[in-house]
Amino acid sequence: MQRIHLSRISTRAPEGFEKKETKQKTEKLLEELDELQNLLYAEAKHSVLIVIQGMDASGKDGVIRNVLGNMNPQGVTVKSFKAPTAEELSYDFLWRIHKHAPARGMIQVFNRSHYEDILITRVHKWCDDETAKKRMKAINDFEQLLTEHNNTHILKFYLHVSHEEQIERLKERMKDPSKMWKYNEKDLEESKLWDIYMQMYEDCFYYCNNPPWIIVPSDQNWYKEYIVTQSLHALLKSLDMRYPGLKR
Repeated sequence: MQRIHLSRISTRAPEGFEKKETKQKTEKLLEELDELQNLLYAEAKHSVLIVIQGMDASGKDGVIRNVLGNMNPQGVTVKSFKAPTAEELSYDFLWRIHKHAPARGMIQVFNRSHYEDILITRVHKWCDDETAKKRMKAINDFEQLLTEHNNTHILKFYLHVSHEEQIERLKERMKDPSKMWKYNEKDLEESKLWDIYMQMYEDCFYYCNNPPWIIVPSDQNWYKEYIVTQSLHALLKSLDMRYPGLKR
């Protein structure tokens, strides 16, 4: 597989994409997703795991709210993975992850995920390269297990925001009352480690690429939401689902 270089990928929508027209397309897809999710839930043969990764202020919460928030909450669950607790640290690193894997019929969203254990841990050197390589193999085996033994379809999104846009959004959190609750003084310190994070993400894409990552240009929220919506719509459509008949 060819290595992904994030610095060579635009963080903005390609030429030819207009905001108004794209938002209209997103709205239409969201309407269809409502029916597709209902089919997924009723048929209960497949499950979907959506992994959302990205730097601070890349818009993870916005995607969950504006794309997944339109669906029936009976069929969608969201789990945010923060720093592990003392209990979680006493187990293997995937223990806290595996118990949130989706049941058949469900869409499970990971807001950050098992990939944090090969990202922030490497940036801060809490995890050496040898251990990280072993964890990458464990992640690949884990995702293969879900795919082959529980009919789980995995979508992995990296929300690709520019460093300049990230700084702007972090500063906005100090001014906008509706966003102040997100403010964390450590975020700007983490932002200074941008280049190291990019290297660790690129390693992640290279060694854990089955299923492949979807790199989502995220400086413009309307385009980011379109790509995530379109990807989920295409996946569910491809499953050729049917409503079960009457039980006799």
